Amino acid sequence: MKGRQIVLGQVFGRNAAVLMQDGRLEDMIIDPQGVTPLVPGAICRAKVDRLVKGQGGVFLRLPEGARGFLRDRSGLREGQSLLVQISGSAEDGKAIPVSTRLNFRGRHVIVTPGAPGVNVSRRIRDSGLRDDLIGLGESLLAGRTDPPGIVFRSVAATAQDDEIAAELAQVLELAQAVTNDSEGPPELLLDAPEPAEQAWQDWADPAPDGIEDGPDAFEATGAEAAVLQMLSPRVDLGSGAWAEIEALRALVAIDVNTGGDHSPAAGLKANIALARDLPRQLRLRGLGGQIVVDFAPMPKRDRGTLEQLLRAAFRSESAETVLISWTAMGLYEINRKRDRIPLTRLARAEDKA
Repeated sequence: MKGRQIVLGQVFGRNAAVLMQDGRLEDMIIDPQGVTPLVPGAICRAKVDRLVKGQGGVFLRLPEGARGFLRDRSGLREGQSLLVQISGSAEDGKAIPVSTRLNFRGRHVIVTPGAPGVNVSRRIRDSGLRDDLIGLGESLLAGRTDPPGIVFRSVAATAQDDEIAAELAQVLELAQAVTNDSEGPPELLLDAPEPAEQAWQDWADPAPDGIEDGPDAFEATGAEAAVLQMLSPRVDLGSGAWAEIEALRALVAIDVNTGGDHSPAAGLKANIALARDLPRQLRLRGLGGQIVVDFAPMPKRDRGTLEQLLRAAFRSESAETVLISWTAMGLYEINRKRDRIPLTRLARAEDKA
Protein backbone atom coordinates (compact mmCIF):
# COMPACT_ATOMS: atom_id res chain seq x y z
CA MET A 1 0.00 0.00 0.00
CA LYS A 2 1.19 3.50 -0.81
CA GLY A 3 1.21 6.08 1.96
CA ARG A 4 1.42 5.86 5.74
CA GLN A 5 -0.27 2.83 7.30
CA ILE A 6 -0.70 1.64 10.89
CA VAL A 7 -1.27 -2.08 11.39
CA LEU A 8 -2.60 -3.47 14.69
CA GLY A 9 -2.55 -7.17 15.47
CA GLN A 10 -0.23 -9.83 16.83
CA VAL A 11 3.28 -11.10 16.17
CA PHE A 12 5.23 -13.69 18.20
CA GLY A 13 1.90 -14.29 19.97
CA ARG A 14 1.99 -10.74 21.37
CA ASN A 15 -0.11 -7.65 20.79
CA ALA A 16 1.75 -5.37 18.43
CA ALA A 17 1.51 -2.27 16.26
CA VAL A 18 3.65 -1.42 13.26
CA LEU A 19 4.06 1.65 11.11
CA MET A 20 4.47 1.13 7.36
CA GLN A 21 5.48 3.77 4.83
CA ASP A 22 4.82 2.85 1.19
CA GLY A 23 4.93 -0.82 2.16
CA ARG A 24 8.23 -0.56 4.09
CA LEU A 25 8.41 -1.23 7.83
CA GLU A 26 9.36 2.00 9.65
CA ASP A 27 8.60 1.36 13.32
CA MET A 28 7.08 -1.24 15.63
CA ILE A 29 5.79 -1.61 19.16
CA ILE A 30 5.49 -5.12 20.63
CA ASP A 31 4.11 -5.99 24.06
CA PRO A 32 7.07 -7.35 26.09
CA GLN A 33 4.92 -9.01 28.75
CA GLY A 34 6.88 -11.85 30.37
CA VAL A 35 10.23 -10.84 28.86
CA THR A 36 11.06 -8.07 31.30
CA PRO A 37 9.50 -7.25 34.68
CA LEU A 38 9.29 -3.53 33.85
CA VAL A 39 8.67 -2.04 30.43
CA PRO A 40 10.39 1.15 29.17
CA GLY A 41 8.03 4.04 29.93
CA ALA A 42 6.59 2.53 33.11
CA ILE A 43 6.64 4.71 36.25
CA CYS A 44 7.27 3.15 39.64
CA ARG A 45 8.25 3.85 43.21
CA ALA A 46 11.78 2.71 44.01
CA LYS A 47 14.09 2.49 47.02
CA VAL A 48 17.72 3.57 47.01
CA ASP A 49 19.70 0.39 47.68
CA ARG A 50 23.36 1.31 47.28
CA LEU A 51 25.32 4.40 46.28
CA VAL A 52 28.18 3.62 43.91
CA LYS A 53 30.76 6.39 43.84
CA GLY A 54 32.92 4.84 41.14
CA GLN A 55 30.02 4.58 38.70
CA GLY A 56 28.54 7.96 39.54
CA GLY A 57 25.09 6.66 40.36
CA VAL A 58 22.94 4.49 42.63
CA PHE A 59 21.45 1.03 42.49
CA LEU A 60 17.72 0.91 43.24
CA ARG A 61 15.26 -1.71 44.36
CA LEU A 62 12.37 -1.82 41.91
CA PRO A 63 9.06 -3.73 41.90
CA GLU A 64 9.02 -7.43 40.97
CA GLY A 65 12.42 -7.87 42.62
CA ALA A 66 14.15 -6.02 39.80
CA ARG A 67 17.23 -3.83 40.19
CA GLY A 68 17.58 -0.38 38.67
CA PHE A 69 20.46 1.99 38.08
CA LEU A 70 20.15 5.78 38.23
CA ARG A 71 22.99 7.92 36.90
CA ASP A 72 22.56 10.64 39.49
CA ARG A 73 23.40 10.25 43.16
CA SER A 74 23.22 13.89 44.26
CA GLY A 75 21.15 14.36 47.43
CA LEU A 76 20.18 10.67 47.69
CA ARG A 77 20.61 8.41 50.69
CA GLU A 78 20.24 4.67 51.15
CA GLY A 79 16.67 3.61 51.95
CA GLN A 80 15.15 6.74 50.42
CA SER A 81 11.98 6.40 48.32
CA LEU A 82 11.75 8.11 44.94
CA LEU A 83 9.74 7.98 41.73
CA VAL A 84 11.49 6.81 38.58
CA GLN A 85 10.59 6.03 35.00
CA ILE A 86 12.05 3.04 33.17
CA SER A 87 14.19 4.61 30.46
CA GLY A 88 15.55 1.57 28.64
CA SER A 89 16.16 -2.16 28.68
CA ALA A 90 18.97 -4.24 30.12
CA GLU A 91 20.40 -7.67 29.46
CA ASP A 92 19.69 -10.48 31.90
CA GLY A 93 21.59 -9.96 35.13
CA LYS A 94 22.11 -6.24 34.64
CA ALA A 95 20.33 -3.34 36.32
CA ILE A 96 17.53 -1.60 34.41
CA PRO A 97 18.30 2.04 33.51
CA VAL A 98 15.87 4.53 35.07
CA SER A 99 15.39 8.29 35.19
CA THR A 100 13.85 10.65 37.72
CA ARG A 101 12.58 12.86 34.88
CA LEU A 102 8.99 11.68 34.57
CA ASN A 103 6.97 12.09 31.37
CA PHE A 104 3.20 11.56 31.27
CA ARG A 105 2.36 11.27 27.60
CA GLY A 106 -0.92 11.95 25.86
CA ARG A 107 -1.73 12.24 22.19
CA HIS A 108 -1.62 16.05 22.17
CA VAL A 109 0.41 16.85 25.29
CA ILE A 110 3.26 15.68 27.52
CA VAL A 111 3.25 16.62 31.21
CA THR A 112 6.65 16.87 32.92
CA PRO A 113 6.60 17.14 36.74
CA GLY A 114 9.67 18.89 38.10
CA ALA A 115 10.36 20.66 34.80
CA PRO A 116 8.00 23.67 34.82
CA GLY A 117 7.14 25.77 31.81
CA VAL A 118 4.72 25.63 28.90
CA ASN A 119 6.33 24.71 25.59
CA VAL A 120 5.10 24.02 22.06
CA SER A 121 6.57 21.67 19.46
CA ARG A 122 8.90 23.44 17.06
CA ARG A 123 6.98 21.83 14.20
CA ILE A 124 4.10 24.19 15.00
CA ARG A 125 5.29 27.39 13.31
CA ASP A 126 2.12 29.53 13.40
CA SER A 127 2.88 32.18 16.06
CA GLY A 128 -0.79 32.82 16.78
CA LEU A 129 -1.48 29.13 17.34
CA ARG A 130 1.58 28.82 19.55
CA ASP A 131 0.37 31.72 21.71
CA ASP A 132 -3.10 30.17 21.97
CA LEU A 133 -1.68 26.83 23.12
CA ILE A 134 0.59 28.49 25.67
CA GLY A 135 -2.38 30.43 26.99
CA LEU A 136 -4.42 27.23 27.26
CA GLY A 137 -1.66 25.52 29.20
CA GLU A 138 -1.14 28.44 31.56
CA SER A 139 -4.87 28.68 32.28
CA LEU A 140 -5.00 25.02 33.36
CA LEU A 141 -1.91 25.44 35.53
CA ALA A 142 -3.19 28.58 37.26
CA GLY A 143 -3.49 28.22 41.03
CA ARG A 144 -1.23 25.17 41.34
CA THR A 145 1.43 25.53 44.03
CA ASP A 146 3.99 23.34 42.26
CA PRO A 147 2.97 23.34 38.59
CA PRO A 148 4.48 20.74 36.27
CA GLY A 149 5.69 21.47 32.77
CA ILE A 150 3.58 21.04 29.65
CA VAL A 151 4.72 20.28 26.10
CA PHE A 152 2.15 20.58 23.31
CA ARG A 153 2.92 18.01 20.64
CA SER A 154 2.78 18.76 16.93
CA VAL A 155 -0.55 16.95 16.46
CA ALA A 156 -2.15 19.67 18.64
CA ALA A 157 -2.00 21.95 15.59
CA THR A 158 -4.89 20.06 13.97
CA ALA A 159 -7.02 19.35 17.07
CA GLN A 160 -9.88 21.30 18.60
CA ASP A 161 -9.21 23.35 21.73
CA ASP A 162 -11.78 21.48 23.81
CA GLU A 163 -10.25 18.12 22.81
CA ILE A 164 -6.77 19.29 23.82
CA ALA A 165 -8.02 20.83 27.07
CA ALA A 166 -9.89 17.67 28.06
CA GLU A 167 -6.86 15.47 27.50
CA LEU A 168 -4.53 17.92 29.23
CA ALA A 169 -6.75 18.05 32.31
CA GLN A 170 -6.82 14.25 32.42
CA VAL A 171 -3.04 13.90 32.09
CA LEU A 172 -2.45 16.61 34.71
CA GLU A 173 -4.74 14.78 37.15
CA LEU A 174 -2.92 11.49 36.50
CA ALA A 175 0.49 13.12 36.98
CA GLN A 176 -0.57 14.67 40.27
CA ALA A 177 -1.99 11.39 41.58
CA VAL A 178 1.21 9.51 40.77
CA THR A 179 3.63 12.14 42.10
CA ASN A 180 1.66 12.35 45.36
CA ASP A 181 2.28 8.62 45.91
CA SER A 182 6.05 8.80 46.36
CA GLU A 183 6.42 7.15 49.79
CA GLY A 184 6.36 3.44 50.44
CA PRO A 185 7.90 0.19 49.23
CA PRO A 186 8.81 -0.41 45.56
CA GLU A 187 5.63 -0.52 43.50
CA LEU A 188 4.54 -0.15 39.88
CA LEU A 189 2.38 2.99 39.77
CA LEU A 190 1.78 3.42 36.03
CA ASP A 191 2.49 0.79 33.39
CA ALA A 192 3.56 1.62 29.86
CA PRO A 193 0.66 1.91 27.39
CA GLU A 194 -0.47 -1.00 25.24
CA PRO A 195 0.94 -1.07 21.67
CA ALA A 196 -2.29 0.23 20.10
CA GLU A 197 -2.51 3.11 22.58
CA GLN A 198 1.13 4.03 22.13
CA ALA A 199 0.74 3.95 18.36
CA TRP A 200 -2.21 6.34 18.67
CA GLN A 201 -0.06 8.66 20.80
CA ASP A 202 3.17 8.59 18.79
CA TRP A 203 2.19 7.99 15.17
CA ALA A 204 -0.72 10.40 14.86
CA ASP A 205 1.25 13.14 13.10
CA PRO A 206 1.09 13.09 10.20
CA ALA A 207 -2.26 11.32 10.17
CA PRO A 208 -2.06 7.79 8.73
CA ASP A 209 -3.60 7.07 5.34
CA GLY A 210 -5.02 3.82 6.65
CA ILE A 211 -5.38 1.69 9.78
CA GLU A 212 -5.60 -2.09 9.57
CA ASP A 213 -6.79 -4.05 12.58
CA GLY A 214 -7.71 -7.66 13.22
CA PRO A 215 -6.26 -11.15 13.74
CA ASP A 216 -5.06 -11.41 10.11
CA ALA A 217 -3.95 -7.78 9.65
CA PHE A 218 -0.23 -8.48 9.99
CA GLU A 219 -0.24 -11.29 7.45
CA ALA A 220 -2.54 -9.51 4.97
CA THR A 221 -0.51 -6.31 4.90
CA GLY A 222 2.93 -7.94 4.76
CA ALA A 223 3.81 -6.54 8.18
CA GLU A 224 4.46 -10.00 9.63
CA ALA A 225 6.98 -10.88 6.92
CA ALA A 226 8.68 -7.51 7.37
CA VAL A 227 9.03 -8.05 11.14
CA LEU A 228 10.37 -11.60 10.70
CA GLN A 229 12.93 -10.30 8.20
CA MET A 230 14.41 -8.19 11.02
CA LEU A 231 15.41 -11.38 12.82
CA SER A 232 17.91 -12.12 10.06
CA PRO A 233 21.36 -10.57 10.51
CA ARG A 234 21.62 -9.95 6.75
CA VAL A 235 20.56 -6.57 5.29
CA ASP A 236 20.33 -6.23 1.50
CA LEU A 237 21.93 -2.98 0.31
CA GLY A 238 21.22 -3.34 -3.40
CA SER A 239 23.50 -4.12 -6.37
CA GLY A 240 24.60 -7.34 -4.65
CA ALA A 241 25.96 -5.56 -1.56
CA TRP A 242 24.87 -6.50 1.93
CA ALA A 243 25.58 -5.96 5.62
CA GLU A 244 25.59 -8.32 8.58
CA ILE A 245 24.31 -7.02 11.93
CA GLU A 246 25.20 -9.18 14.93
CA ALA A 247 24.28 -8.30 18.50
CA LEU A 248 26.91 -9.57 20.93
CA ARG A 249 26.87 -9.20 24.70
CA ALA A 250 29.46 -6.42 24.73
CA LEU A 251 28.58 -4.61 21.51
CA VAL A 252 26.75 -4.66 18.19
CA ALA A 253 29.03 -5.57 15.29
CA ILE A 254 28.15 -4.53 11.73
CA ASP A 255 30.07 -5.66 8.65
CA VAL A 256 29.49 -4.15 5.18
CA ASN A 257 30.28 -6.17 2.04
CA THR A 258 30.25 -5.14 -1.62
CA GLY A 259 29.45 -8.59 -2.98
CA GLY A 260 30.37 -9.16 -6.61
CA ASP A 261 30.80 -5.47 -7.44
CA HIS A 262 34.54 -4.74 -7.73
CA SER A 263 34.28 -1.26 -9.25
CA PRO A 264 36.23 1.60 -7.60
CA ALA A 265 33.05 3.15 -6.19
CA ALA A 266 31.55 -0.13 -4.90
CA GLY A 267 32.69 0.38 -1.31
CA LEU A 268 31.37 3.93 -1.02
CA LYS A 269 28.02 2.96 -2.62
CA ALA A 270 27.50 0.09 -0.17
CA ASN A 271 28.55 2.23 2.80
CA ILE A 272 26.16 5.04 1.84
CA ALA A 273 23.28 2.56 1.52
CA LEU A 274 23.99 1.18 4.98
CA ALA A 275 24.41 4.66 6.52
CA ARG A 276 21.01 5.81 5.24
CA ASP A 277 19.23 2.72 6.55
CA LEU A 278 21.18 2.18 9.77
CA PRO A 279 18.89 4.21 12.12
CA ARG A 280 15.86 2.21 10.95
CA GLN A 281 17.67 -1.11 11.27
CA LEU A 282 18.80 -0.39 14.84
CA ARG A 283 15.38 0.97 15.81
CA LEU A 284 13.44 -2.02 14.48
CA ARG A 285 15.87 -4.58 15.87
CA GLY A 286 15.85 -2.83 19.27
CA LEU A 287 19.63 -2.57 19.36
CA GLY A 288 21.75 -0.06 21.25
CA GLY A 289 24.81 0.35 23.41
CA GLN A 290 28.23 0.24 21.77
CA ILE A 291 28.01 -0.21 18.01
CA VAL A 292 31.04 -0.86 15.81
CA VAL A 293 30.73 -0.66 12.01
CA ASP A 294 33.30 -2.24 9.70
CA PHE A 295 32.51 -0.31 6.54
CA ALA A 296 33.54 -1.66 3.14
CA PRO A 297 36.95 -0.48 1.89
CA MET A 298 36.87 3.04 0.44
CA PRO A 299 39.31 5.95 0.06
CA LYS A 300 39.96 7.89 3.28
CA ARG A 301 38.95 11.11 1.52
CA ASP A 302 35.35 9.79 1.40
CA ARG A 303 35.06 9.41 5.17
CA GLY A 304 33.84 12.98 5.61
CA THR A 305 31.03 12.42 3.10
CA LEU A 306 29.98 9.24 4.87
CA GLU A 307 29.97 10.94 8.28
CA GLN A 308 27.74 13.73 6.95
CA LEU A 309 25.26 11.14 5.70
CA LEU A 310 25.31 9.36 9.06
CA ARG A 311 24.60 12.60 10.93
CA ALA A 312 21.72 13.42 8.60
CA ALA A 313 20.28 9.91 8.95
CA PHE A 314 20.33 9.95 12.77
CA ARG A 315 19.13 13.55 13.13
CA SER A 316 15.44 12.63 13.39
CA GLU A 317 15.96 9.65 15.71
CA SER A 318 14.31 9.93 19.13
CA ALA A 319 16.85 7.64 20.82
CA GLU A 320 19.93 9.48 22.07
CA THR A 321 22.77 8.62 19.69
CA VAL A 322 26.40 9.69 19.70
CA LEU A 323 28.39 9.32 16.48
CA ILE A 324 31.88 8.99 17.88
CA SER A 325 34.49 8.61 15.15
CA TRP A 326 36.88 6.29 13.34
CA THR A 327 39.23 4.02 15.26
CA ALA A 328 42.89 3.43 14.40
CA MET A 329 41.80 0.20 12.70
CA GLY A 330 39.34 2.02 10.45
CA LEU A 331 36.18 0.99 12.29
CA TYR A 332 33.41 3.50 13.03
CA GLU A 333 32.02 3.74 16.58
CA ILE A 334 28.49 4.71 17.59
CA ASN A 335 26.83 4.78 20.98
CA ARG A 336 23.02 4.53 21.03
CA LYS A 337 20.75 4.47 24.05
CA ARG A 338 19.19 1.08 24.74
CA ASP A 339 15.62 2.33 24.76
CA ARG A 340 13.95 -0.86 23.51
CA ILE A 341 13.92 -4.58 24.17
CA PRO A 342 15.82 -6.43 21.41
CA LEU A 343 13.55 -8.06 18.88
CA THR A 344 15.41 -11.37 19.21
CA ARG A 345 14.52 -11.54 22.93
CA LEU A 346 10.83 -11.13 22.13
CA ALA A 347 11.03 -13.87 19.49
CA ARG A 348 12.94 -16.26 21.81
CA ALA A 349 10.34 -15.74 24.52
CA GLU A 350 7.67 -17.06 22.13
CA ASP A 351 9.79 -20.15 21.37
CA LYS A 352 10.20 -20.88 25.11
CA ALA A 353 6.46 -20.54 25.66
